[in-house]
Amino acid sequence: MFRPRALDNLVEELCRLPGIGEKTAQRLAFFILRTPKVRAERLAHALVEVKEKIIFCSECSGITEIDPCAICTDPSRDRGLICVVEDPSDVFLIERTAIYKGLYHVLMGALSPLDGIGPEQLKIDALLKRVAEGNVREIICATNPNMEGDATVLYLAKLMKPRGVRLTRLAHGLPVGGHLEYADEVTLSRSLEGRRDL
Repeated sequence: MFRPRALDNLVEELCRLPGIGEKTAQRLAFFILRTPKVRAERLAHALVEVKEKIIFCSECSGITEIDPCAICTDPSRDRGLICVVEDPSDVFLIERTAIYKGLYHVLMGALSPLDGIGPEQLKIDALLKRVAEGNVREIICATNPNMEGDATVLYLAKLMKPRGVRLTRLAHGLPVGGHLEYADEVTLSRSLEGRRDL
């Protein structure tokens, strides 16, 4: 099937996005083609702007436009409580519950030896440094409830035990093998409230 090269290029780039197959990419490309030029320009500007302005917080590794981020500098946050998540997007999911009032630490993934992801590839050393600086009384492990997330929690438990820091895991409510990204606010709220010691 012949498509103009510019449209082919757009479809190809859209296919690179997670969860976007050829058919969806083609539908999106034709939608963009039909929209007024100003909307397409706003989309293009938003894509460039997010790449130029978004950075990782030097304290928690969350995404921000200022460093350190608004959560890390918020004086009303409980500095003795750190919620450990795999990805920066998980911070926003937990924040939507409006229940958690502590700080965060983004690991940038989970342990997965089969994929070549060990402790060195994650932000575990930065977490240990934060714990060594004192005042951390509890770490909530909010990793995904799958094999990689569980392996990460067990590894963190081994590291935190000698440091005297309470380590908890999100409670039931999150499906095993699922991802935080697909959980609703009520499920996340119950998981945070019902966390347990490891």
